[in-house]
Amino acid sequence: MLNWYLQSGKDSDVIVSSRIRLSRNIADYPFEGKCNKAKKEEITKVIDKAIIGNKYGLKLLKLKDMDDVTINSLIEKRLISPDFVKNIDDSKAIIINDEENICAMIHTEDHIKLQVFGSGLELDNLLNLIIEIDQSLDEKLGFAFSEKYGFLTACPIEAGTAMKASVMVHLPALQATGNMGKVLDIINNFGMNVTGIHGEGSKSEGALYQISNKQTLGISEKEIIKKLKLITDKIIEQERMARKYLGKNRLELEDSLYRDYGILTNCRKISEDECKELLSTLKLGTDLGIVSELTDLKINKLLLYTQSANLQKYLGTKLDGIDLDAKRAEVIKTIINE
Repeated sequence: MLNWYLQSGKDSDVIVSSRIRLSRNIADYPFEGKCNKAKKEEITKVIDKAIIGNKYGLKLLKLKDMDDVTINSLIEKRLISPDFVKNIDDSKAIIINDEENICAMIHTEDHIKLQVFGSGLELDNLLNLIIEIDQSLDEKLGFAFSEKYGFLTACPIEAGTAMKASVMVHLPALQATGNMGKVLDIINNFGMNVTGIHGEGSKSEGALYQISNKQTLGISEKEIIKKLKLITDKIIEQERMARKYLGKNRLELEDSLYRDYGILTNCRKISEDECKELLSTLKLGTDLGIVSELTDLKINKLLLYTQSANLQKYLGTKLDGIDLDAKRAEVIKTIINE
């Protein structure tokens, strides 16, 4: 069974992935900012005990026991955030399963950031899954909750459901036709956030953007999902219209795509950033049925295994600099020729 980030899901030509995250704090302990080292380590042990015998295959792994390449590979998969791995201590940990569609960060600004992931547009199924896991953990841990304010979080504006639902969208045609501004206006008018792939303050990479809800208080989980799906449907429609427009000049588009394909398949070395830009346009070409040499699976493998940490994981060796760029070019050819 392929991990979710190698699969293609519903509307995956535009919607790369879906994620739902819940912020939770254990009622018997102070918020993170008030926790000393001993309390944090105690929280980690309590959480580890709570997942014993769980049916999801979850296990707790401490960051201090991981090497830098492994940690960065998790960031590249967007399972954990770059901010989370700052100031690693004995208590920081993740809860994760083998499929990696469930991953919780332990000791962010809250005790637990529980996350579930899926390929394509899969918000409804993810909501059912995360509610089930959340209830199971709540029974054993007892999360901080107020009848008036809902789930209590370190940041008051995230209280209520304390839920962040997001979709990762690929919008190369809207970017190419200069229509991203209009889309950003639509997103803002719906009360949604649009950020780079790692959230607030991060940049867009390869025409990838993350769209998520702003409101968590005074709205239910199902209402958040409904609102996000509504804006997502509009974005899918706009991106597909832009792709049709680009397709009107078929020869020009084919020429541009195959020039990029030529660089990708014939280079002797290539940086991660250049590779991301080329793969963004070639994903568009694959989705449009123009670049027949590639498949959805090959694109997904290339997107994952050309990132520096996951490339080193793929090769089973540590590399950097020009050696890494040269091996990236070799791995590209290997995956394309599979």
